[in-house]
Formats: sequence, structure tokens, C-alpha cells
Amino acid sequence: MTARTRRAPLVAVLAAVSALALGACSSSGEIESAAAADGGSTALTVDTSPDQNRVHTEPNDAAIALLPPGLVDDGVLTVAVGAFTAPLSFLADDNQTVIGNEPDIAQLVADALGLELNLVTTDWSNWPLATQSGSVDVTIANVTVTEERKQLFDFASYRVDNLGFLAQAGSDLTIDKPADVAGLTIAVGSGTNQEKILLAWDAQNRAAGLAPVDVQYFQNDGDTTLALQSGRLDLTFGPNATAAYKAATAPDDVTVVGTVNGGWPETAQIAVATAKGNGLAPAVTAALNAAIDDGSYPKVLERWGLTSESIEHSETNPPGLPTS
Repeated sequence: MTARTRRAPLVAVLAAVSALALGACSSSGEIESAAAADGGSTALTVDTSPDQNRVHTEPNDAAIALLPPGLVDDGVLTVAVGAFTAPLSFLADDNQTVIGNEPDIAQLVADALGLELNLVTTDWSNWPLATQSGSVDVTIANVTVTEERKQLFDFASYRVDNLGFLAQAGSDLTIDKPADVAGLTIAVGSGTNQEKILLAWDAQNRAAGLAPVDVQYFQNDGDTTLALQSGRLDLTFGPNATAAYKAATAPDDVTVVGTVNGGWPETAQIAVATAKGNGLAPAVTAALNAAIDDGSYPKVLERWGLTSESIEHSETNPPGLPTS
């Protein structure tokens, strides 16, 4: 049977992004550079059909040898993912099939470990219990490594944790340091890590005699996007992954003008989470490194406009954000 592949039009992709209540901000420098070379804009075309032609990798003997006995003896890797944030993990056109970067990463891990993949959609609040209890083998749901979480979980890194500043296409703003946001009107999510960073930057600027940031809060992503497009905002500040997707799919509308690590001033990593001490994390790390080495990993990130968040090497239990 030949899989049906529908390439979603740009407008449809943007509508889906807004409807899924995306966060804002990201980086798509490579795509924009290619567009400039062509003398025009080049948008990332995304397959949102349920018939996903996922990138695959081959079983890796070294990774398979690291699998702890008795843990995945049924030959199936059960992975908890989210289902509401493009391009990380969201629902396809049938509103049932979960697709996105994280299901694709899960496929690579399962392939390299010689296992079948079983995806389980899980609310964010439920992934810790699901992982600790063993109802899922691993969680791949945009989990940041922290020292506090490392007390309960082991990790295998697979993406850089970045935040991004999103502006209208053609903006002359460049955000590299705290002073660059002085005097600007910026939307940020209340209670988020990005709000914490923005307020810290603003306090630093005020102490130096610079103009304050006009911090704005919105109830949903659609309102935030409308405010940015109408010029009521200079920037939005949020997760880089979702912003990179927006900028990649609509380069004529928005652009990323700066990124900052989500652990600022520390460095944060996104990682696969496993139950503490069950021995699965080293096998997952080896599986990810096999996918990095054979080129399947970069293909997955390129597919979803996330090349800017790729890593060169997966690490078991990398340094986590310090406990506050």
C-alpha cells in the first residue's frame, strides 16, 4: 500500500500552529540564508498527514548490548510524548495520529535498539509518574535536565534547550545581550522560565540606567501573534523550538532575531527521561549517538525546522540546571 502524503499549504500550517497554542520564538538562520541566496523567501513545507514517512535508522549492536535484561524483553519501546505543541509533538490532520520531532526521535531510538515503537500521549503533569512507575519505558516530551530531576530520573540528551526572540520579518533588531531589550515591548508567558530571564535582564538594565522593558502578557498564542503582526509588540520571547517552526514555515511573516539558552546564565539540555537507576539511559544515549553518526538524527531535526537546536553528541546525565 502506498502511503498518502499531503504537503500542507503554508497558510494551513500557520493556522494549525495558532490553534495548537504554540509558544513563540525561534531560530531559522540556515533557511533564511538560503532564501536570501535565492532572492526570496523559502518556507519549510511540513507533512501534517497521518501517513508519516518517518526517518529510520538501523539497529545498532553496541546500543542493543547496553539494554538492561528484563526491561524491554517484549521487544517494544513504550515512549511517553505530548500531543499539543508543534513541531515537537502534535496531532496530524486526522486529529488522532501523533506526529512531530519527538515521535521521530522516539522512532530513531527504538530503531537503533532493535525495538518496535509504541507511542503514548501523556499530559505534562503525568510524565514523571508514568516514567517512574514503568508504565512507559522513557519520556520524550521536551524535558529539561535539572539537578533536582536527576535525583529521580536518568537522562540521555538529544536537543539544546534554547529560547528565542521572535520579531516581524524585516526587523532590524538583534538580541545578543540584556542591553538589547532595553526600552522594547516584549510578550512573555507568565510563570515561565523565559519570564524569569527577561525580568532578570530588565532588572540588570534598570540598575545600569537603561530604559525598562514593557513586559506584556497574553492569554493565548493567537493574541500574541496578532499583537506582533500589528506592531503592538516589538518581540515575543518563548521556546525556541516552536518559534523556529513558525519562522521556518512563514519566513515572510516572522523571523528570529536572537536566542538564549533556556538555563541562562547556565546551559540547559533537553533529554530523554528514564527511571533512575534502571540502566536504560546509557542504551538510549548510545542509540542517539548512532543516529547522530549515521545522519538520521540531523535529518529529523531538519524535517521540523530545528537544525539550530541539534547536538553533536548525546550524553548520559549531562550537567543539569541547579536546584533553586
